[in-house]
Amino acid sequence: MLHYDFWQKESGFNSLEESIRSIGKNQVLVDEIIEVLEILVNRVDFNEIDIYLPYHQPLKLHSRYTRDQILASFGLKRFGSKTSNFEGVAYSTELKTEILFIDLIKSEEDFSPTTMYNDYAITNNLFHWQSQNQTRSDHGKGLTYINHKSLKKTILLFVREKANDEFGNTMGYVFIGEGEYKDHYGSKPMSITWELSEPMPAYLWKDSAKLAIG
Repeated sequence: MLHYDFWQKESGFNSLEESIRSIGKNQVLVDEIIEVLEILVNRVDFNEIDIYLPYHQPLKLHSRYTRDQILASFGLKRFGSKTSNFEGVAYSTELKTEILFIDLIKSEEDFSPTTMYNDYAITNNLFHWQSQNQTRSDHGKGLTYINHKSLKKTILLFVREKANDEFGNTMGYVFIGEGEYKDHYGSKPMSITWELSEPMPAYLWKDSAKLAIG
């Protein structure tokens, strides 16, 4: 995760150790990192929460992460190798886990008409999510969502307000936790209600709920 934070690419070094050591060799950079971390720690206004999954992973509920950090945490992005381009979902066959990447506000510049999904919070622990357009409720991927518990498939939701902040920087995703299927309507796409294992953080819940009423 630290490697991707600094270098924003898969390789460039012979090993992860070489990558991290190269950061430590620049004392000015190290001092600046420490200063920034101290400032950021003092600004934290939420509590990180441990999440217990059938396997180990380093992420905490309600913290914000980049896409690369998330993919690396679940073994879907590895040092020294390129990874397939993921759109709104990523799936780990090894962990039987599907990751949903959700933008609350979608820009037509970033999304085609076929990917302008309708995603918002219904309550602080119920989230309305629209699947990809080809997903049917009676076949394939759609059935794995409905039956994910019996299939022992884990669904994890990562939400961000929009793709870029007011300064044009790419925004990270807030890990809002594991989703449990409650109900759905429609097909191609499916509109699914996920019940969260923990309530959403207040600031994100407020922003997301606004989208439900326009």
